[in-house]
Amino acid sequence: MKTSSYTPVNSAAERAASLSRRHFLRGVGACLALPAFESLRPFSALAGIANTGPAATTATGAPLRSAFVYFPNGAIPSAWWPKEEGGDFLSSPSLKPLAGAQSNLQLLGGLDHLTATGGMDGGGDHARANGTFLTGVRLKKSATEIQAGVSIDQVMARKVGHLTRFPSLELTCDAIRKSGACDSGYACAYQFNISWSNARTPMTPEYNPRLLFERLFGLGAPGERAANLQRRQAEDRSILDFVTEDARAMQRRLAPRDQNKLDQYLTGIREIETRIQSAERFGHIPDPAVDTPAGVPNDYAEYVQVMFDLMVLAFQTDSTRVISMLLAHDGSNRSFGEIGIPEGHHDLSHHQNREEQMRKVAEIDQWYVKQFAKFVAKLDATKDVDGHSLLHNSMIVYGSGNADGNRHSHNDLPIVLAGHGGGTLNPGRFVKHGGKPATNLFLAMADRMGVQGLDRFGDSSGRLASI
Repeated sequence: MKTSSYTPVNSAAERAASLSRRHFLRGVGACLALPAFESLRPFSALAGIANTGPAATTATGAPLRSAFVYFPNGAIPSAWWPKEEGGDFLSSPSLKPLAGAQSNLQLLGGLDHLTATGGMDGGGDHARANGTFLTGVRLKKSATEIQAGVSIDQVMARKVGHLTRFPSLELTCDAIRKSGACDSGYACAYQFNISWSNARTPMTPEYNPRLLFERLFGLGAPGERAANLQRRQAEDRSILDFVTEDARAMQRRLAPRDQNKLDQYLTGIREIETRIQSAERFGHIPDPAVDTPAGVPNDYAEYVQVMFDLMVLAFQTDSTRVISMLLAHDGSNRSFGEIGIPEGHHDLSHHQNREEQMRKVAEIDQWYVKQFAKFVAKLDATKDVDGHSLLHNSMIVYGSGNADGNRHSHNDLPIVLAGHGGGTLNPGRFVKHGGKPATNLFLAMADRMGVQGLDRFGDSSGRLASI
C-alpha cells in the first residue's frame, strides 16, 4: 500500500484542522480544569474506589504511566546502533533527533522477539512483527482462525484501569483492519493491531483525532464539553435501558437455539453499561482549553503530531495511564515525498545492501525518530501533579518488531525506553542486554505498574535487569 497523504474525513473540517492546529498545540501546555491537579491525594479515594495498593503510582503519589509506540519495517542497523555502550549514545544518524533528551532515554540493545521468526511458518514476518510486539507469542498462521495472545498493555490496564476514566487507549495513524488476509496468509488483524485483549480479540485502535478528542472530553467548544458529555452519557443510558428491557421481553419468546445469540448480545450491552458507570464514577470531566481537532490531517507529520499531542493530554488529565500507538503497520509502503523520498518505505527496506536505498531508509528511520522526539519533549515540558514532568513519571517504549527490514530479522530489535518511571528507571545509557526476550522488559515494566503475580509473559525468561 503506497500512500503519501491521507484523505480527509470531512474536507471542510479538515481544512479547518490545518488552520487551527497551531492554536491547538499552543493550548496543550495551558489546559484548564485538569483533574490531575485536583487528585494528587490518593486518586482512588477521590473516585470513590477502594484503595487497592500502589498500582500505577510513583513514590510521590503521582500517576505512573506506560505507552508503547510502534514504528514499521525495522531500521538500518549501521545507522541506528552506536559503536560503543555508554552515555554518548545518540550520535548515530537515526537517533540524532533525540540528542537533546539523552538524559531521559535508554537505548536497549540485545532484545529479541524470536516468536516472530518464520520457522515452519515461512513468510509473514511483517504480520508476525506487529502481532508479537506486545504479546511475545507465536501467532497461528491463518486468515480466519486468529490465535495471538493478550498484550502487555492490556495486562497493565486490567490492574490499573479502574483508576481512570479509560482503562487504556489504542491509537493508530494507519488504516483499521480486523478481517481478511494480509501478509503471506496471516490475518490482517495481526498486522494492523498491536494491542490484544485476549488471544482472539484485538483492541480496535482509534485513527481519527477528532473522534478521540470527543471521546476523551466531549463535543463542542471549551466550556461546553463536560455538559455535552454528561448529556450524551444520559442518552446512552436511556437507550440501553430501553434495549435491555426490549431484549428481555423478547427472550421469553425465543426458541432455545436463539438463546445463546441473545445472551451474547446482552453481554455486550452489559459491557457498555459498565463503561458508562465507570466514566460516571469520576464525576468531573476535564475540559482542556484547546480547540477540537477537525479530523485526520492531510499531512502525515501533522497527523502523527496531533495524535501525540492527544496522548500528552490523556496523560496530563489522568484520563488513562496506558496507551498503545501504531504509527504504521509493518510492511507499510508509505512514501515520504516531504523529505524527498518518493519510493515506498517497504520497497526500500529490501535494499539488498544498495547504498542509496539504505541511505533513504535511514532517513525515514530518522523521520520517525524526529516525530517521537517531539512527543518526548512535550512530555518533558509538561509538569505533573508532583512537580516532576510527565516524562519523569512515565515509561515510554518506542520500537519495532522487525530489526533489519532487509533480512526480516527479529533479534536485536531497535528499542528505546524513555522516561524515569517515577524514579525507578536509570536512563541516560546504552545497554546491550545480550539476546534477552523483549518480553523480559515488559515484565520489569509490569512490576513497576503494580501488576502482581505475573511470573511469565509470552516467551519471557525473567525480568530485565539494569534498566
